[in-house]
Amino acid sequence: MPARAYPEKQVRITGAGQTAAGRPSSQSPLQLTVEACLAAIEGAGLNPADIDGLTTYPGPAPDGGGISPVGATETMLALGMTPTWVGASTEGHAHMGAIISAIQAIASGLCRHVLVFRTVAQASARAKVHHAGVMGGGPERGAPVRGGSSWTVPFNAFSPANLYALYAQAYFDKYGATSAQLGAIAVNSRRMAAFNPNAIYRKPITIEDYLASRVISSPLRLYDCDTHIDGSTAILFSHRDAAGDLARPPIEIEAMGMSLGGLGVGWHRGDFTALPSDRAGAMMWSRTDLKPADVDVAQIYDGFSILTLLWLESLGFCGRGEAAAFVEGGSRIGLDGELPMNTSGGQLSAGRFHGYGHTYEACLQLWGQAGERQVQDARVCAVSNGGFGYGALLLKRGG
Repeated sequence: MPARAYPEKQVRITGAGQTAAGRPSSQSPLQLTVEACLAAIEGAGLNPADIDGLTTYPGPAPDGGGISPVGATETMLALGMTPTWVGASTEGHAHMGAIISAIQAIASGLCRHVLVFRTVAQASARAKVHHAGVMGGGPERGAPVRGGSSWTVPFNAFSPANLYALYAQAYFDKYGATSAQLGAIAVNSRRMAAFNPNAIYRKPITIEDYLASRVISSPLRLYDCDTHIDGSTAILFSHRDAAGDLARPPIEIEAMGMSLGGLGVGWHRGDFTALPSDRAGAMMWSRTDLKPADVDVAQIYDGFSILTLLWLESLGFCGRGEAAAFVEGGSRIGLDGELPMNTSGGQLSAGRFHGYGHTYEACLQLWGQAGERQVQDARVCAVSNGGFGYGALLLKRGG
Protein backbone atom coordinates (compact mmCIF):
# COMPACT_ATOMS: atom_id res chain seq x y z
CA MET A 1 0.00 0.00 0.00
CA PRO A 2 1.41 3.44 -0.85
CA ALA A 3 2.27 5.39 2.29
CA ARG A 4 -0.23 8.14 1.43
CA ALA A 5 -3.04 5.56 1.52
CA TYR A 6 -2.40 4.41 5.07
CA PRO A 7 -5.41 5.33 7.21
CA GLU A 8 -3.35 7.05 9.90
CA LYS A 9 -2.14 9.60 7.33
CA GLN A 10 -5.71 10.88 7.08
CA VAL A 11 -6.09 11.52 10.81
CA ARG A 12 -4.82 14.08 13.30
CA ILE A 13 -4.94 14.43 17.10
CA THR A 14 -6.73 17.69 17.86
CA GLY A 15 -7.51 17.55 21.57
CA ALA A 16 -6.49 15.85 24.80
CA GLY A 17 -7.75 15.96 28.37
CA GLN A 18 -6.87 14.28 31.63
CA THR A 19 -8.24 14.47 35.16
CA ALA A 20 -6.29 14.58 38.37
CA ALA A 21 -4.98 11.19 39.45
CA GLY A 22 -6.67 10.12 42.69
CA ARG A 23 -5.81 7.49 45.28
CA PRO A 24 -8.81 7.37 45.51
CA SER A 25 -10.74 10.18 43.87
CA SER A 26 -13.69 11.95 45.47
CA GLN A 27 -15.39 11.95 42.05
CA SER A 28 -17.31 9.08 40.51
CA PRO A 29 -15.88 7.31 37.45
CA LEU A 30 -18.53 8.94 35.24
CA GLN A 31 -17.71 12.40 36.60
CA LEU A 32 -14.03 11.79 35.85
CA THR A 33 -14.90 10.64 32.35
CA VAL A 34 -17.01 13.69 31.58
CA GLU A 35 -14.28 16.01 32.90
CA ALA A 36 -11.57 14.48 30.71
CA CYS A 37 -13.81 14.34 27.63
CA LEU A 38 -14.90 17.96 27.94
CA ALA A 39 -11.29 19.06 28.39
CA ALA A 40 -10.33 17.32 25.14
CA ILE A 41 -13.33 18.66 23.21
CA GLU A 42 -13.13 22.22 24.47
CA GLY A 43 -9.35 22.31 24.05
CA ALA A 44 -9.92 21.70 20.35
CA GLY A 45 -12.47 24.51 20.18
CA LEU A 46 -15.41 22.16 19.62
CA ASN A 47 -18.65 21.25 21.39
CA PRO A 48 -19.96 17.77 22.26
CA ALA A 49 -22.47 18.13 19.41
CA ASP A 50 -19.56 18.28 16.94
CA ILE A 51 -18.30 14.84 17.95
CA ASP A 52 -19.70 12.12 15.71
CA GLY A 53 -17.62 9.18 16.94
CA LEU A 54 -17.05 7.71 20.39
CA THR A 55 -15.15 4.70 21.70
CA THR A 56 -13.26 3.37 24.70
CA TYR A 57 -11.18 0.41 25.78
CA PRO A 58 -12.26 -2.17 26.78
CA GLY A 59 -15.88 -1.24 27.48
CA PRO A 60 -17.60 -1.44 30.87
CA ALA A 61 -16.34 -4.25 33.12
CA PRO A 62 -18.76 -4.64 36.04
CA ASP A 63 -16.51 -6.94 38.05
CA GLY A 64 -15.86 -4.46 40.84
CA GLY A 65 -12.14 -4.28 40.12
CA GLY A 66 -12.23 -0.74 38.75
CA ILE A 67 -10.40 -1.66 35.55
CA SER A 68 -13.07 -0.14 33.29
CA PRO A 69 -16.07 1.21 35.18
CA VAL A 70 -17.52 3.42 32.42
CA GLY A 71 -18.62 2.57 28.90
CA ALA A 72 -19.54 4.52 25.79
CA THR A 73 -23.30 4.50 26.35
CA GLU A 74 -23.35 6.36 29.66
CA THR A 75 -20.65 8.72 28.42
CA MET A 76 -22.68 9.53 25.31
CA LEU A 77 -25.74 10.25 27.42
CA ALA A 78 -23.86 12.31 30.01
CA LEU A 79 -22.29 14.49 27.30
CA GLY A 80 -25.48 14.82 25.27
CA MET A 81 -23.81 13.40 22.18
CA THR A 82 -25.42 11.68 19.19
CA PRO A 83 -22.50 9.93 17.48
CA THR A 84 -22.94 8.21 14.14
CA TRP A 85 -20.17 5.73 14.99
CA VAL A 86 -19.52 4.00 18.30
CA GLY A 87 -16.61 1.59 18.60
CA ALA A 88 -17.36 -2.02 19.44
CA SER A 89 -14.82 -4.71 20.43
CA THR A 90 -11.28 -3.49 20.95
CA GLU A 91 -9.78 -6.79 22.12
CA GLY A 92 -7.34 -7.21 19.27
CA HIS A 93 -4.56 -4.74 20.00
CA ALA A 94 -5.62 -4.29 23.61
CA HIS A 95 -5.10 -0.89 25.25
CA MET A 96 -4.47 0.97 22.00
CA GLY A 97 -7.29 -0.86 20.24
CA ALA A 98 -9.78 1.97 20.67
CA ILE A 99 -7.30 4.47 19.22
CA ILE A 100 -6.55 2.34 16.18
CA SER A 101 -10.26 1.68 15.64
CA ALA A 102 -10.93 5.43 15.80
CA ILE A 103 -8.27 6.08 13.17
CA GLN A 104 -9.80 3.48 10.87
CA ALA A 105 -13.33 4.84 11.36
CA ILE A 106 -12.28 8.38 10.43
CA ALA A 107 -10.20 7.29 7.45
CA SER A 108 -13.09 5.19 6.11
CA GLY A 109 -15.47 8.17 6.19
CA LEU A 110 -17.74 6.96 8.98
CA CYS A 111 -17.12 10.09 11.05
CA ARG A 112 -14.91 13.18 11.29
CA HIS A 113 -14.23 13.62 15.01
CA VAL A 114 -13.82 10.61 17.32
CA LEU A 115 -13.44 10.94 21.07
CA VAL A 116 -11.48 8.10 22.68
CA PHE A 117 -11.51 7.86 26.46
CA ARG A 118 -10.10 5.52 29.09
CA THR A 119 -11.28 5.60 32.70
CA VAL A 120 -10.00 3.61 35.66
CA ALA A 121 -11.13 3.44 39.28
CA GLN A 122 -8.76 0.83 40.66
CA ALA A 123 -7.74 2.91 43.67
CA SER A 124 -11.36 3.12 44.84
CA ALA A 125 -11.88 -0.58 44.22
CA ARG A 126 -8.81 -1.51 46.23
CA ALA A 127 -9.76 0.84 49.03
CA LYS A 128 -12.94 -1.23 49.41
CA VAL A 129 -11.47 -4.69 48.77
CA HIS A 130 -7.69 -5.03 48.89
CA HIS A 131 -7.43 -7.83 46.35
CA ALA A 132 -9.80 -6.24 43.78
CA GLY A 133 -8.39 -6.44 40.28
CA VAL A 134 -5.97 -9.31 40.76
CA MET A 135 -5.90 -12.06 38.18
CA GLY A 136 -8.28 -14.20 40.21
CA GLY A 137 -11.24 -12.09 39.11
CA GLY A 138 -13.35 -9.50 40.87
CA PRO A 139 -13.62 -8.51 44.51
CA GLU A 140 -15.33 -11.73 45.57
CA ARG A 141 -12.98 -14.58 46.43
CA GLY A 142 -13.94 -17.75 44.65
CA ALA A 143 -15.09 -15.87 41.54
CA PRO A 144 -14.73 -17.81 38.28
CA VAL A 145 -11.24 -17.65 36.79
CA ARG A 146 -11.00 -17.42 33.02
CA GLY A 147 -8.45 -16.91 30.28
CA GLY A 148 -4.77 -16.88 31.09
CA SER A 149 -5.53 -16.59 34.80
CA SER A 150 -6.87 -20.15 34.80
CA TRP A 151 -3.29 -21.33 34.19
CA THR A 152 -1.71 -19.21 36.92
CA VAL A 153 -4.14 -18.81 39.80
CA PRO A 154 -4.13 -22.55 40.70
CA PHE A 155 -0.41 -22.11 41.38
CA ASN A 156 -0.98 -19.06 43.63
CA ALA A 157 0.16 -16.63 40.95
CA PHE A 158 -2.65 -14.10 41.34
CA SER A 159 -0.97 -11.00 39.97
CA PRO A 160 0.49 -9.97 36.62
CA ALA A 161 3.64 -9.26 38.65
CA ASN A 162 4.13 -13.01 38.96
CA LEU A 163 3.88 -13.44 35.21
CA TYR A 164 6.22 -10.63 34.25
CA ALA A 165 8.71 -11.63 36.93
CA LEU A 166 9.28 -14.74 34.79
CA TYR A 167 10.17 -12.48 31.86
CA ALA A 168 12.47 -10.37 34.03
CA GLN A 169 14.31 -13.39 35.41
CA ALA A 170 14.67 -14.97 31.97
CA TYR A 171 16.02 -11.67 30.62
CA PHE A 172 18.50 -11.44 33.50
CA ASP A 173 19.64 -15.02 32.94
CA LYS A 174 20.04 -14.77 29.17
CA TYR A 175 21.60 -11.33 28.86
CA GLY A 176 23.28 -10.78 32.21
CA ALA A 177 21.10 -7.79 33.10
CA THR A 178 21.12 -6.65 36.70
CA SER A 179 18.63 -5.23 39.17
CA ALA A 180 20.55 -1.96 39.21
CA GLN A 181 20.07 -1.64 35.44
CA LEU A 182 16.35 -2.43 35.64
CA GLY A 183 15.99 -0.02 38.54
CA ALA A 184 17.19 2.87 36.39
CA ILE A 185 13.73 2.90 34.78
CA ALA A 186 11.99 3.45 38.12
CA VAL A 187 14.53 6.08 39.22
CA ASN A 188 14.11 7.96 35.93
CA SER A 189 10.32 7.81 36.19
CA ARG A 190 10.39 9.36 39.64
CA ARG A 191 12.83 12.04 38.47
CA MET A 192 10.42 12.96 35.66
CA ALA A 193 7.39 12.83 37.98
CA ALA A 194 8.94 15.50 40.17
CA PHE A 195 8.14 17.95 37.34
CA ASN A 196 4.57 16.70 36.84
CA PRO A 197 2.01 18.30 39.20
CA ASN A 198 -0.45 15.49 38.42
CA ALA A 199 1.89 12.64 39.35
CA ILE A 200 1.03 10.50 42.37
CA TYR A 201 4.64 9.99 43.51
CA ARG A 202 6.92 13.01 43.04
CA LYS A 203 9.64 12.49 45.65
CA PRO A 204 12.85 11.43 43.89
CA ILE A 205 14.38 8.04 44.68
CA THR A 206 17.92 6.78 44.23
CA ILE A 207 19.08 3.47 42.88
CA GLU A 208 19.92 2.59 46.50
CA ASP A 209 16.29 3.25 47.46
CA TYR A 210 15.18 1.01 44.62
CA LEU A 211 17.48 -1.85 45.63
CA ALA A 212 16.33 -1.55 49.26
CA SER A 213 12.63 -1.75 48.36
CA ARG A 214 10.81 -4.98 49.04
CA VAL A 215 10.67 -7.75 46.46
CA ILE A 216 7.16 -8.28 45.09
CA SER A 217 7.87 -11.25 42.80
CA SER A 218 11.55 -11.91 42.27
CA PRO A 219 13.31 -10.14 40.68
CA LEU A 220 10.62 -7.41 40.48
CA ARG A 221 10.57 -4.96 43.36
CA LEU A 222 7.99 -2.49 44.63
CA TYR A 223 9.18 0.31 42.35
CA ASP A 224 8.99 -1.96 39.29
CA CYS A 225 5.19 -2.05 39.56
CA ASP A 226 2.77 0.59 38.32
CA THR A 227 0.56 2.64 40.61
CA HIS A 228 -3.20 2.08 40.72
CA ILE A 229 -5.28 5.25 40.58
CA ASP A 230 -8.69 6.71 39.78
CA GLY A 231 -8.68 8.93 36.72
CA SER A 232 -9.63 9.43 33.10
CA THR A 233 -7.89 10.42 29.89
CA ALA A 234 -9.53 11.48 26.62
CA ILE A 235 -7.94 11.98 23.21
CA LEU A 236 -9.76 13.61 20.27
CA PHE A 237 -9.01 12.42 16.74
CA SER A 238 -10.15 14.33 13.64
CA HIS A 239 -9.96 13.94 9.90
CA ARG A 240 -7.06 15.97 8.56
CA ASP A 241 -9.43 18.08 6.43
CA ALA A 242 -11.32 19.12 9.57
CA ALA A 243 -8.28 19.59 11.81
CA GLY A 244 -6.64 22.70 10.40
CA ASP A 245 -9.25 25.18 11.64
CA LEU A 246 -9.35 23.95 15.24
CA ALA A 247 -7.88 25.63 18.31
CA ARG A 248 -4.85 23.40 18.76
CA PRO A 249 -2.19 22.66 16.15
CA PRO A 250 -3.01 19.18 14.85
CA ILE A 251 -0.61 16.37 15.67
CA GLU A 252 0.13 14.11 12.73
CA ILE A 253 -0.04 10.33 13.06
CA GLU A 254 2.98 9.26 11.07
CA ALA A 255 2.59 5.50 11.56
CA MET A 256 0.92 2.86 13.69
CA GLY A 257 1.54 -0.78 14.48
CA MET A 258 -0.31 -3.52 16.28
CA SER A 259 -0.02 -7.17 17.24
CA LEU A 260 -1.62 -9.72 19.54
CA GLY A 261 -0.11 -12.63 21.40
CA GLY A 262 -1.47 -15.41 23.54
CA LEU A 263 -0.62 -14.23 27.06
CA GLY A 264 -4.23 -13.31 27.72
CA VAL A 265 -5.24 -16.95 27.33
CA GLY A 266 -2.18 -18.49 28.92
CA TRP A 267 -0.26 -19.27 25.73
CA HIS A 268 3.47 -18.55 25.90
CA ARG A 269 6.01 -18.88 23.13
CA GLY A 270 9.75 -18.44 22.99
CA ASP A 271 12.16 -18.06 25.89
CA PHE A 272 10.40 -15.32 27.89
CA THR A 273 12.85 -12.62 26.79
CA ALA A 274 10.70 -11.06 24.06
CA LEU A 275 7.04 -10.30 23.39
CA PRO A 276 4.84 -10.17 20.28
CA SER A 277 5.28 -6.39 20.57
CA ASP A 278 8.14 -7.02 18.12
CA ARG A 279 5.56 -7.29 15.36
CA ALA A 280 3.86 -4.03 16.36
CA GLY A 281 7.20 -2.24 16.21
CA ALA A 282 8.09 -3.73 12.85
CA MET A 283 4.70 -2.77 11.42
CA MET A 284 5.01 0.81 12.64
CA TRP A 285 8.47 1.36 11.11
CA SER A 286 7.36 -0.26 7.84
CA ARG A 287 4.82 2.57 7.37
CA THR A 288 7.21 5.53 7.59
CA ASP A 289 10.50 6.75 6.25
CA LEU A 290 11.52 7.90 9.72
CA LYS A 291 13.95 5.83 11.80
CA PRO A 292 14.43 5.33 15.56
CA ALA A 293 17.19 7.95 15.50
CA ASP A 294 14.60 10.55 14.41
CA VAL A 295 12.58 10.18 17.62
CA ASP A 296 12.98 13.09 20.06
CA VAL A 297 11.00 11.68 22.98
CA ALA A 298 9.43 8.31 23.81
CA GLN A 299 6.52 7.25 26.00
CA ILE A 300 7.15 3.54 26.54
CA TYR A 301 4.66 1.28 28.28
CA ASP A 302 5.66 0.58 31.88
CA GLY A 303 3.00 -1.55 33.51
CA PHE A 304 6.11 -3.23 34.91
CA SER A 305 9.62 -2.00 34.29
CA ILE A 306 10.62 -5.19 32.45
CA LEU A 307 7.98 -4.36 29.84
CA THR A 308 9.78 -1.09 29.16
CA LEU A 309 13.01 -2.95 28.38
CA LEU A 310 11.21 -5.32 26.03
CA TRP A 311 9.36 -2.48 24.29
CA LEU A 312 12.58 -0.51 23.79
CA GLU A 313 13.92 -3.48 21.86
CA SER A 314 10.65 -4.08 20.00
CA LEU A 315 10.70 -0.49 18.77
CA GLY A 316 14.28 -0.75 17.57
CA PHE A 317 15.83 1.70 20.01
CA CYS A 318 18.12 -1.10 21.20
CA GLY A 319 19.26 -4.43 19.85
CA ARG A 320 18.09 -7.65 21.42
CA GLY A 321 19.42 -7.89 24.97
CA GLU A 322 20.83 -4.34 24.90
CA ALA A 323 18.05 -2.34 26.58
CA ALA A 324 19.27 -2.89 30.14
CA ALA A 325 22.67 -1.42 29.34
CA PHE A 326 20.98 1.41 27.40
CA VAL A 327 18.97 2.61 30.42
CA GLU A 328 21.72 1.99 32.98
CA GLY A 329 22.42 5.08 35.06
CA GLY A 330 19.51 6.93 33.44
CA SER A 331 21.55 9.47 31.45
CA ARG A 332 20.37 8.30 28.01
CA ILE A 333 16.68 8.41 29.03
CA GLY A 334 16.76 11.67 31.01
CA LEU A 335 15.46 15.00 29.78
CA ASP A 336 18.83 15.86 28.25
CA GLY A 337 19.54 12.33 27.03
CA GLU A 338 19.45 10.87 23.55
CA LEU A 339 15.99 9.40 24.18
CA PRO A 340 14.03 11.21 26.93
CA MET A 341 11.56 8.61 28.15
CA ASN A 342 8.29 8.59 30.08
CA THR A 343 8.48 12.27 30.77
CA SER A 344 5.29 12.38 32.87
CA GLY A 345 6.67 9.82 35.29
CA GLY A 346 4.85 7.05 33.46
CA GLN A 347 2.66 4.50 35.16
CA LEU A 348 5.35 3.74 37.74
CA SER A 349 5.19 7.21 39.30
CA ALA A 350 2.50 9.36 37.66
CA GLY A 351 -0.21 6.71 37.87
CA ARG A 352 -1.75 3.86 35.93
CA PHE A 353 -3.90 5.62 33.36
CA HIS A 354 -3.64 2.24 31.62
CA GLY A 355 -1.34 3.44 28.87
CA TYR A 356 -3.50 6.37 27.78
CA GLY A 357 -1.43 8.66 29.95
CA HIS A 358 1.47 7.96 27.59
CA THR A 359 -0.47 9.24 24.58
CA TYR A 360 -1.63 12.27 26.56
CA GLU A 361 1.94 13.08 27.55
CA ALA A 362 3.05 12.68 23.94
CA CYS A 363 0.50 15.34 22.96
CA LEU A 364 1.73 17.73 25.63
CA GLN A 365 5.32 17.29 24.48
CA LEU A 366 4.48 17.88 20.81
CA TRP A 367 2.33 20.91 21.68
CA GLY A 368 5.18 22.27 23.84
CA GLN A 369 2.93 22.26 26.92
CA ALA A 370 4.82 19.94 29.26
CA GLY A 371 6.19 22.66 31.51
CA GLU A 372 9.39 21.89 33.40
CA ARG A 373 9.62 18.45 31.83
CA GLN A 374 9.36 19.73 28.26
CA VAL A 375 11.86 18.18 25.86
CA GLN A 376 13.39 20.99 23.85
CA ASP A 377 12.10 21.20 20.26
CA ALA A 378 10.28 17.86 20.47
CA ARG A 379 8.94 17.09 17.00
CA VAL A 380 8.64 13.28 16.87
CA CYS A 381 7.35 11.06 19.68
CA ALA A 382 7.01 7.28 19.82
CA VAL A 383 4.28 5.81 22.02
CA SER A 384 3.82 2.15 22.94
CA ASN A 385 1.06 0.53 24.91
CA GLY A 386 0.28 -2.92 26.19
CA GLY A 387 1.57 -6.02 27.92
CA PHE A 388 -0.90 -8.55 26.48
CA GLY A 389 -1.97 -6.93 23.19
CA TYR A 390 0.34 -4.40 21.63
CA GLY A 391 -0.01 -1.03 19.92
CA ALA A 392 2.49 1.60 18.82
CA LEU A 393 2.16 5.10 17.38
CA LEU A 394 4.66 7.45 15.84
CA LEU A 395 3.44 11.03 16.26
CA LYS A 396 4.73 14.25 14.68
CA ARG A 397 4.26 17.89 15.51
CA GLY A 398 2.10 19.40 12.79
CA GLY A 399 3.18 22.14 10.42
